[in-house]
Amino acid sequence: MLGFIVQAVVTAIGLWASAKLVPGVEFTSTGSLVAAAIILGLVNAFVRPLMVILTLPLTIVTFGLFLLVVNAAMIGLTAMFLGGFVVDGLWAGIGAAIVTGVVSWIAGALFGGMADRA
Repeated sequence: MLGFIVQAVVTAIGLWASAKLVPGVEFTSTGSLVAAAIILGLVNAFVRPLMVILTLPLTIVTFGLFLLVVNAAMIGLTAMFLGGFVVDGLWAGIGAAIVTGVVSWIAGALFGGMADRA
């Protein structure tokens, strides 16, 4: 459970950074940002694995770059579920996926080994 909470916080930070850096990604309130992080975590846990399997041939042909589109689609799906979160088009979704992924990668590099030390 603690891992899900930490991942939700990291995702919220990534989505916040996306809203600041990527045109077309917006939140109406802090509550919608937190809700988007939780919903995106659930979408990534249940829907994304199915999408990765279904799009595997295209992902192989594009040397993995199609996963950006899958991640953008998961962010767009989250925005569809939540009224206070707006992603204006595919390019905004891809930008948000890149920013969120970079933030998750940095957090994993900084704090990933802490679980091993505890």
